[in-house]
Amino acid sequence: MSQAPAHAADRAADSSPHGVVIRRSRVRAVKAPLSSPLRTATGTMTSAPLVLVDIETEGGAIGHGYAFAYTPVVLPGLTQLLRDLLPLLEGVELAPVRIMESLRARFVLLGSRGLLDMALAAIDVALWDAHAKVLDRPLVRLLGATAKPLRAYASFGMDGQEESVRLAARAADQGFTAVKIKIGYPTLAEDVAVVRAVKRAIGNVDLLVDYNQSLTLPEALRRCRALDGEGLGWIEEPVRYDDLRGHAQITAEIGTAIQTGENLWGPRDLGEYVRAGASDLMMPDLVKIGGVTGWLGASALCHAHGVPVSNHFFREASAHLMCATPTAHFVEYFGLADPILARTLPVQDGHVRPSEEPGLGISWNEAAIAEFAA
Repeated sequence: MSQAPAHAADRAADSSPHGVVIRRSRVRAVKAPLSSPLRTATGTMTSAPLVLVDIETEGGAIGHGYAFAYTPVVLPGLTQLLRDLLPLLEGVELAPVRIMESLRARFVLLGSRGLLDMALAAIDVALWDAHAKVLDRPLVRLLGATAKPLRAYASFGMDGQEESVRLAARAADQGFTAVKIKIGYPTLAEDVAVVRAVKRAIGNVDLLVDYNQSLTLPEALRRCRALDGEGLGWIEEPVRYDDLRGHAQITAEIGTAIQTGENLWGPRDLGEYVRAGASDLMMPDLVKIGGVTGWLGASALCHAHGVPVSNHFFREASAHLMCATPTAHFVEYFGLADPILARTLPVQDGHVRPSEEPGLGISWNEAAIAEFAA
């Protein structure tokens, strides 16, 4: 899969000091417990299976990245894949764009969609973190942007009417101006009842809903039409992520904004959806979109077509990238990796801003990593 980085990425990578090379790397797997189970219309998650990547340069700078494996079943495979890939970088000059072009060129015949793309993206993120640390700059400044407050939404699961109301109301009291809940209950009546109850509880706070790909196209059209008058900020992934035609039809027929993108692989996939009018909004996932390099390409495509961009998970790195995204919309506030981080990204008055430390501002809680090792 071709990944076309933006010119800003090329310039930043070319500025890597000559002679700074990669010395070694480390890969670890953890199952980070979630503060509460994440329920969706397609299943429940109690912990986040993560693969952590460290890339160290000869000068001692260490870049960090991580990938979310979604299910413990594939965690060992993704971990081993990274352990097999990373030795290819030892002794190579630290230049993220060039390294990723070289790595991806190895897999042209095989193709990279799936676990291989996730592994490559985790490497990409760690490379950019190390690169920014070598240059003693936060990533946001390395990309030519500045840190600024970004509007965040509190992200919750499919928790039933009573719990959804409680969680959403608490988020509103904490200063969030937008909240997302997951729906896709057995009946449309239940979806509508939950939406209306939450709307009553949060007042002027924006409500976003996520179907997590759980509906057929006819059912999605029926339910989205019924929700059209509820004043929602967006309806997310009503049908399978790879149903481009279905998403295009829903986007054309429904007045509420349609959101998708978290399951699209790389800028090429995202570009197809944008050109087809298959979503009003876009929500790239840092790892599925191709890491920092892939995000820059995707952001440029969305900018060219005037499509607002939000992120999916990975809020620490995504906050830097959203500041450099011309059509930035929302940051998803969900603590996927919080249990194994030394510092978490704070939220204030419903806004977040990227760390001003060199790199991404990611640092590990080694005691927690040992406790939750997989």
